[in-house]
This record gives sequence, C-alpha cells and structure tokens, in this order.
Amino acid sequence: MAISRKDSFTLQVLQLTDALLVWFAFWLGGVVRSWLELSGPDESLLQSMNWVLYIAVPFTPLMLERFGFYDHLRHKLTSAAIWQLLKALLVIVLMVVVFAVFAKMTGTRRLILGLGLVFIFIFLLIRDRITQLWLKRQVESEVTKERIVIAGSGSEMADLLAEFDPEIVSSWKVVEHFDLGQRDTQELFNLLKEQSVSRVLFSAKNTEFEVVARAVEACELQGVEAWIAASFIRSQIARPVFDAIGNKPMLVLRSTPELSWELLSKEIFDRIGAAIIILFTLPFWIFAAVGIAIKSPGAPVFFSQMRAGRYGQPFRMWKFRTMVAHAETMLDQVKEDHGNQMDGPVFKLKSDPRIFPFGAFLRKFSIDEFPQLLNVLSGEMSLVGPRPLPVYEVEAFNELSHRRRLSVKPGITCEWQAGGRNTITSFEEWVAMDLKYIDNWSLWLDITILLRTIPAVLFGKGAS
Repeated sequence: MAISRKDSFTLQVLQLTDALLVWFAFWLGGVVRSWLELSGPDESLLQSMNWVLYIAVPFTPLMLERFGFYDHLRHKLTSAAIWQLLKALLVIVLMVVVFAVFAKMTGTRRLILGLGLVFIFIFLLIRDRITQLWLKRQVESEVTKERIVIAGSGSEMADLLAEFDPEIVSSWKVVEHFDLGQRDTQELFNLLKEQSVSRVLFSAKNTEFEVVARAVEACELQGVEAWIAASFIRSQIARPVFDAIGNKPMLVLRSTPELSWELLSKEIFDRIGAAIIILFTLPFWIFAAVGIAIKSPGAPVFFSQMRAGRYGQPFRMWKFRTMVAHAETMLDQVKEDHGNQMDGPVFKLKSDPRIFPFGAFLRKFSIDEFPQLLNVLSGEMSLVGPRPLPVYEVEAFNELSHRRRLSVKPGITCEWQAGGRNTITSFEEWVAMDLKYIDNWSLWLDITILLRTIPAVLFGKGAS
C-alpha cells in the first residue's frame, strides 16, 4: 500500500527510535544482570552478545511494521499494540534461537537475552502509548491542525474528501471547498493568503487542465503545496506516484514493488541465503552428481535451458539432469502420446516417460533444483518469485496480462509450489497466484513461503 512522504518519514523516525530502544534494552539487561549477580560490568560478555544486536536491532522494527504496529497510531487500542508487539518479538526470538544453537549460548547470556526482551516490550509499549497521546493532542488542538483547501468542480470535492481515511482527515482543518469552475484564480490566491493555508488538494477529474494549471501557479506563488489527485487516470492495478528524471517531474504508474530498503534487503537475503544453502547442501550435490553419472551415463550431470527472466530477458537456468539424453527433442512426441496435464502454454506431465528412475527420486525431494542457487548468486533469480518458464512457452502466452508475472525476478520457489506444487493444473490459477504475490509482496511474505516450502520438499508433497 502506498503511503505519503510525510507518513513514510514518520515511520522511519519511529523505526529508528525503536531500533535505539532495542539496543538500549539489551544494554540495560547486561547492567541488571551485573547487579543481580553482584559483579561489575563484564565488557567481554556484553561484546559477545553483539550478534544478538545485529539481529534484534534492525529486524525488530521490520517485524513490527509487518504486524501493523505502526498503523492507525491515533486510534489503536493498547490490547492491539500488546498483541502486535508479542508477535513481532516471537519472530525475533525464533531468529535468535536459531543462531544461539551455533553460538552455544551460556546461562548468563540467556539471562541478558531474557531481560533485554522484557525491557524491549516495556520500552516499545510505553513509546507507542506516548506517541498516541501526543498525536491525539495534536488532533484535538485547532492550532496544530493543518489548514487545507479542497479544490475541484461540483460534487467531486466532497467525493475526494470521502475517499480519505477518517484518521487522516481528523488532522486537517478544511478551510473551504473551492469550485474551480465557478471562481477565478485570483479568489484562490486571496483565500490562501487570508486563511494561512498550507496545502491545496485538487480533484481534477472533471476540471480542465488549463484551469488546474493556473490554480497551481497561485499556490506556487505563495509556496503553498499543491496536491493533485490522480483519479483522472483509470488504473486497475498500477499505483500512481510522483518521481523525477533529472529535474523533470513525472507521474509514475507502478504495478511492481517500489524500490525500498525492504527490496534491497531481499537482494542481500537472496545472495547470503543462496550461499549458506549451497554450503549446507554440498553433500546432496555430490550425491546427485555421482548418482546421475552411474544411473544415466554418457550424458552431462547438469541440464541447462534458456528461461525467461525479469521482463522476459533470457538467461541460462541450471538444474541437475533428471531426464534421458536428448529429452527436449522428444517433447513433441510425448505431448502427442500422453497429452498435457497443464492447460495453456505450459507443459506439465506427472509421469513423464523421459525421466529416468534416479531422476524421479531427485525431483521428488527437489534436489534437482539446487543448481538454481547459482542463478540466485549471479542475480538472475531470487529464492522466492514466479517460476521461470522456458522462453518458447512465454512466447506462446495468449493473454497479454500473463506477462506481468515477468515484472519481477523469477524464483526457485513460489506460492503455488509452497502450497500445492505440481497438483495445480490450471495455468490461469498459477498466474493468478503469481500476480497476487507481486501485488502483496513483502520480505515477510518471502520468509513465510520459504518456511512453507521446507515441509513440501521434505515430504515430497505434490512433486513429480
């Protein structure tokens, strides 16, 4: 969901404040531990807890945002804040526990961790309640309310105001509804001056652009912000935002995740995650390579194929070979003899006769997919994203809207694999799941899909 720059700045300030409170909570936990054990501060012990800070400090604000802790700040109940805090801290605890197994955390460190989590809960809850109290007082005070003018033609001004969240409107003092069709620009100029207006919201759906342009000039002359609703552009999916190319302002309609710290974190998460998974799965790589060489000699261990990457850019995707040599030349005959279990341009067959027995075993537990981690390391793929299709299948798309699944990096796993894997036979349903993923993407969604993929792989659910 798109948010204003002001709300985005407020969110960043709150997240930075919360990150500092998390750091302070663990520092205080170390101090209290020293008091409880009647010993002086142990700097080496506190330094050994730095890895906990590397996890908790940056990820706690992200998890709080994921669970809605920064939403509806003025009207959120204390019970809702407590529940959001508990869910976020539970995720942080799970992340810390995973690393604690490798760090061999002692009882003393566990005490600091426990005290730190308690202090985090207390500090963040107090900060949230103080923020809410301050915001409520800002709204209740007529002096601090933002003075704005709604400008447009006829009933569209009231319609525009009705579309806003009441929580947002409560911080405004609407000075006047200014009808651009009935009044001239000089009247608007005088109104802005006399009423000390800080912002004008334009609803330009039924107003001539020339009239709006003159009204914007009146705002510009007084340094008053002019906000133009983009409702005159009908977009079903794309989100309108303003950006700039050089010094040229542009209205952007974006239907993919916007560049953000969260998206940058996904890139880092992909590369580091792929490297770690490769390291821990090396025995399976050796097992697969040796098994393929023995069970299907005379052909390469790896299989590569040109797949459609982001925006359809072709790239070479790698897998362990699970089919007989020259399997691609047999495709037309297999389609003729056995049909296609997937409707649309994509070919899927549960018991493909080209798969040799050991290859079927590799597919059942998705071991054949491991070489795609190399594609992730090279930046051609992501750990999570729509599955990359062969270039010839993409070229056979019947619906132009299907190409929107190419607007993000393809992934090793995705929503349909984590849920039903190869049990889904409707290409339309598959595309719908991919588009839903793109429209609702978040780093947390990637993590949940990865977690759901693990049992699907371990138990060979829906694999073929």
